[in-house]
Amino acid sequence: MTASRLWDVIVVGAGPAGSTAAALLAGRGFDVLVLEKDEFPRFHIGESLLPAGLTVLDDLSIEPDDDVFMFKRGAQFLRESTGLSSSFDFADALGGPPRHAWHVDRASFDTMLRDKASARGALVRHGVTVADMQVDAEFAAVETSYGTERARFIVDASGQDRFVAKLRQATVPYAHFGRAAAFAHFSGLSDEALEVIGPGSDIRIMMVEGGWLWVIHLPGRRLSVGLVSKKPGLTGRALHREIAASPLLRCLTHGTEATPSELVSGFSYRNDAKSGPRYACIGDAACFLDPVFSSGVSLALLGAEGLVQRLAPALQDGSEANANLYLEESAKMDEGYRAFALLIHRFYNTRLVDNVVLNSPADGELRSCITSMLAGDVWREGNLFRDMLFRSRIQI
Repeated sequence: MTASRLWDVIVVGAGPAGSTAAALLAGRGFDVLVLEKDEFPRFHIGESLLPAGLTVLDDLSIEPDDDVFMFKRGAQFLRESTGLSSSFDFADALGGPPRHAWHVDRASFDTMLRDKASARGALVRHGVTVADMQVDAEFAAVETSYGTERARFIVDASGQDRFVAKLRQATVPYAHFGRAAAFAHFSGLSDEALEVIGPGSDIRIMMVEGGWLWVIHLPGRRLSVGLVSKKPGLTGRALHREIAASPLLRCLTHGTEATPSELVSGFSYRNDAKSGPRYACIGDAACFLDPVFSSGVSLALLGAEGLVQRLAPALQDGSEANANLYLEESAKMDEGYRAFALLIHRFYNTRLVDNVVLNSPADGELRSCITSMLAGDVWREGNLFRDMLFRSRIQI
């Protein structure tokens, strides 16, 4: 069938970026259609948020639920083979973002955001695949698995499916980041495990030969453990070998029930066609860097909010077809992505972790500056650590 209705905005994807954009736009009275290929709830990796993104959840009036959100005090880096570890408490960051963050059950978190978009008036359709997009002077149209839909503006929030990037052949991989990840969930954590994790539930980044492990405490006595490799060919068996070799992980997972391990790869890229006449890309559809430092969801939330701040006035005054509508905001997001990319490149390709992170002073300006970047405060000029990354001869 061919649809005759003209929507104000069509959002492709109901993940964190898409549902946030839809909720904010619908809340302003715009006619919003969200097209999502999957049924919800569905699992997605990326289970840890940063303080910088929490203001968007406040704007959406999201109330943290104990079944969905787990308090996150900060981040701990450790290398068991040397006994070195270093913790970064978000409360010690430079002033600005909130002083903590959350780990989240992604299936429930994404559903909560989707429901917020629906409650504010967006129409969300699941089980819909978007295959093509055309733009002309009057409107934009997407070809879907059930017909054509038209809108004044298209928001690509399709995540790693990268609808527009693939359509425009605009995906540029980051070659020197993580290559693949294997992960599993462990349920039924013991009291001893909870005591070891501690009340702060810091995310643990464990350095191992050829990569690193994430350890995330989730609601309901659960643990997410993932192994990220710098080389291709990763298997689920490699994850369980690392767990068996780690005294900490043996303690945390003892007596638990594990899900089958899952694999993802090819996840580090940017989209060089992020915006144009009547469309813009946000979240993972615009860029995804790497699981380390947990930047993905928080940058998706911030990117969605920034787009709406540009798009809503344009829809009101009829200037949404302007090809330059999103350029300034896109450049701002690119600065944030670049800050994280510079940090990630050094994480994988230099001695940054051993020389700076694991051996940084216990307090002082350097630690506060590193903590601010880990909190997602990556636009702050005057952060000496961030400024050092931007001035370095190693650029991305």
